[in-house]
Amino acid sequence: MKQRIIGFDLARVYAIFGMFIVNFNFSFGAVMAPTDSFGRFLNIFTGNSTAIFIICAGMGVSLMTNKTDYTNAEKATLKSKILKRSWFLFAMGLLLYNWWSGDILHYYGGYMHIAALLLFVSKRYYLWAALVAIIVFHILLLYIPITTSWDFTNFQYLDFWTLRGFLRNTFYNGWNAIFPWIAYFLVGMWLGRLNWQNKSIQRNIFIIGLVIFTIIQVLRLLVKQQYFNPFWSNYIMAEYFPPYLPFILVTMGFAFMAISTCMYIGEKFSNSNIINALVKTGQMTLSHYVIHLTLGMLILAKLTNKHYTGLLENETPTQPIYIFGYAILFFVCSIVFSVLWSKKFKNGPLETLMRKISG
Repeated sequence: MKQRIIGFDLARVYAIFGMFIVNFNFSFGAVMAPTDSFGRFLNIFTGNSTAIFIICAGMGVSLMTNKTDYTNAEKATLKSKILKRSWFLFAMGLLLYNWWSGDILHYYGGYMHIAALLLFVSKRYYLWAALVAIIVFHILLLYIPITTSWDFTNFQYLDFWTLRGFLRNTFYNGWNAIFPWIAYFLVGMWLGRLNWQNKSIQRNIFIIGLVIFTIIQVLRLLVKQQYFNPFWSNYIMAEYFPPYLPFILVTMGFAFMAISTCMYIGEKFSNSNIINALVKTGQMTLSHYVIHLTLGMLILAKLTNKHYTGLLENETPTQPIYIFGYAILFFVCSIVFSVLWSKKFKNGPLETLMRKISG
């Protein structure tokens, strides 16, 4: 179990580092139209990091409830705890949305709220539920234009604070809307039910991820060779928004490879001081997520002499190498903070607050 948790936290720390790059690049870089190879390299983290972040969230819920002999009272207590945490994340995300329009926490709260209803079912139902979420999203595409209420000049959602706009954004065409993004969370719950101490599990999950990832990349290579008509070409090549099935599969495939690799590294180097420092950072991803979107954005805005609004700015983009360097520096500072904080406290600042509220 110790090695399993180490690998899980390593996957989370990889995800938060990737989100540093993605979010700093969105606000200050050339994320929409990179002009050089390094800029395109930064865009690789878009989608993959978010997918791993959400999958790890689902794994975390599974790890909290991964026993087969709970009493009814224990089940009720765990369900209540998950629901309270979902409300905490939902409320925090809505507050953060006023500062960062790409917030994921309120969606995260929605995933967790729904997951609370599925805590103690057989793990195979998590995969079926994930499939249903993807299908529902594609059905909605037939009835509601995916671009409804979006202003793509600055990526602002125009009627977010109306009832209709809020529900549409939350369940369908927001950045990480419940349909289909909860599929990642549910797949994470399935992964969390696996016995990762079994070497064959690690190997098989990596192979499954590699096969899925390779198939989608081959299809995308065929698109570049003009093997498909424009409709299917756009469908296969779509990135992040809209999150069509090929995008979901390729990011899940990458996540499977990354998570199984982290599990292997966690087992192989469990006594390493560097690994232990990364683990402490991974245990505070909620705090680091909020800190990088607040303090991290303010510092970067000051360093680049730019305005921060939480929306895409019409300013000269900061060079990708600068964005990447800043993300690395901020990540190193996050590791140092995590190590120092963990000397006195068991959980991160926001993690502690969440546990006090949820029990």
